[in-house]
Amino acid sequence: MLFNPSRDEARLFLFESWRKRRAGELLTPLEDLAGQLIAKHPEYFSVLENPQQYQEQDYLPEQGATNPFLHLMMHLTIEEQISIDQPAGIRAQFVRLTHKLESEHDAQHRMMECLSEMIWQAQRNHTQPDAAIYFACLEQQ
Repeated sequence: MLFNPSRDEARLFLFESWRKRRAGELLTPLEDLAGQLIAKHPEYFSVLENPQQYQEQDYLPEQGATNPFLHLMMHLTIEEQISIDQPAGIRAQFVRLTHKLESEHDAQHRMMECLSEMIWQAQRNHTQPDAAIYFACLEQQ
């Protein structure tokens, strides 16, 4: 699947996937997956239905608002990781968390916290993301 868009490309992809899903248009497999993920987040519908208003919207941590685009793209990243089991063992962690939390969606949100931690540490330390950090966090979930 390997999908590595720019910020603007990611936003346009999400806007268009949601528009096409709502219009009943034919979707690519990745657009269909994005549409399914968006459908699980009704709190983001108004954002994704107003591209002219939100295409350039910044979401700064000090504002306290969740970035809906980042959130949905992280879901897509985790879906890809699970589908190809990369990093190796991530699918087993997903299965374990799904059973523990009795929800695939909640399991992905926990995984997202750990993925964010790994990325944050890599950025802070100017290093490549370290799967060991990801898995250490997941083990604590």
